[in-house]
Formats: sequence, C-alpha cells, structure tokens
Amino acid sequence: MKASRIAAAGAVAGAAVLALSTPCFAHVGVQPEGEAAKGGYAVIDFKVPNERDDASTTKLEVTFPTDHPLASVMPQPVEGWDVKVTESELDEPLEMHGRKISEVVTKVTWTAEGDGIKPGFFQKFPVSVGTLPEDADELVFKALQTYSSKEVVRWIEVPQEGQEEPEHPAPVLALSEASEDGHSHGASDDDKAEDGAGSAGNAAGTTTASGSDSGGSGGTDTTARVLGVVGIVVGAAGVAYGVLAGRRRTSA
Repeated sequence: MKASRIAAAGAVAGAAVLALSTPCFAHVGVQPEGEAAKGGYAVIDFKVPNERDDASTTKLEVTFPTDHPLASVMPQPVEGWDVKVTESELDEPLEMHGRKISEVVTKVTWTAEGDGIKPGFFQKFPVSVGTLPEDADELVFKALQTYSSKEVVRWIEVPQEGQEEPEHPAPVLALSEASEDGHSHGASDDDKAEDGAGSAGNAAGTTTASGSDSGGSGGTDTTARVLGVVGIVVGAAGVAYGVLAGRRRTSA
C-alpha cells in the first residue's frame, strides 16, 4: 500500500516536470519597438524562432497588407542576411508628404547568406513602416518560414476573436490610439523618412547584437526552466519522503 502511494506521488511529480520542461510552441510574430500608433510611423520587429532540432531557418518571406497599404517600408540591414523588397502598383495612388505614390511594398524577403537561424536561437528582422492606418486596430502580416531541410511553414492563418488560436497564426501588429495632440510621439514624418536609410545603416551592428544576444537570452530561459524543474523534483521528493516518514511513525 505504501509503495503504491509513493509510486502515485512520483507519477504526479513526473507529470509536473514534463509539463514544465516541454518548451512553449513559438510562432513567427511581430512587435513594435516602443509604440505603433495610428497615423504615425514605427519600427516593427519580426521575431523568428527556430522550432526544429535538425534544421536551420534560412528564409523569411513577409507579405504586407494590401487592404491598408503602407507608403513607406524600409528594412534594416541584418548581418548574414540578404534582403529583397518587392513592390506592386496600387489601384489608387496614395498621398504622402504632398506627393502621390502609385507603388508600395507588398513583400519583404530575407535570405540567409550563411547558416541562418540555428536550432535553439531566434532572430529579429526590423522594418521601419508608415504611415500606419487610422481606420484599423491591427495589421496582419502573413509569413513563410523556410528551413534548410526545404520544409516551409506557412504562418498565414488569421486569428479570429473568440476562437482558439490557429495552429499557424499570422503575425498581427496591434495599433494603439494616437495621442491627444494627434501625433504618435515617435519620430516625425520627415525624420522617419530620413531615418529609414540612416538608422538602417547605423543600426546594422545593433541588429547583429540582437541576434547574438538571442542566444544569451535563450540560454537564460533554458537555465530558468532547468532550475524550475529541479525545484519541482526536489519538492516532490520531499513531499513523498514526508508522507512515508509520517506513516512509519504512525505504524510505530
């Protein structure tokens, strides 16, 4: 009887350890560096984790929304990656800084020049975008992630409110309301236009650093998980020992 109870306690502890040690399913996502306010400009990061143990991510294709086209799209250089910008002609031209724009960026493709994103790492791909629409609460960017094994993961399923998250959700950028003065408190339109090339060149080293730091943060997360698992195991063992010792004293 005692042995069965101890075995049951061990099974519960083992299940808890398994639940904590299983890595969370990560998606290709998009987040602003700071704020992405309606009617303003923002730098957004496409975060790409490698979810395979035996292949590297070698290509990322991001399709930009056509229902809310962005007049300005400027990728920041990422060391070790070639970037290609695809433009398409609009049915109706956009007005920006007093001039009409008939073509906008509809896709940005990053292709690894080396090993790409190795297993256990992630990479950020920054892009300066604007102006953000004032009549939308979010922007959907569909993405394709290609591995060195030739596998292609299609992050194109649009999440629906009130429903469970799809298996391969598309990256969604939430837009915040503009401030009371009507501005996003980011860089001005003119500054952003100049910043597309200037910050891209100046921040190339920063992008590389973020790629390197990703390995560090990944290691920190792994260490935290390991320590958490060890704590659970030790705690479970202590509980089992306490129960066994108590029953021995009661029997005595």
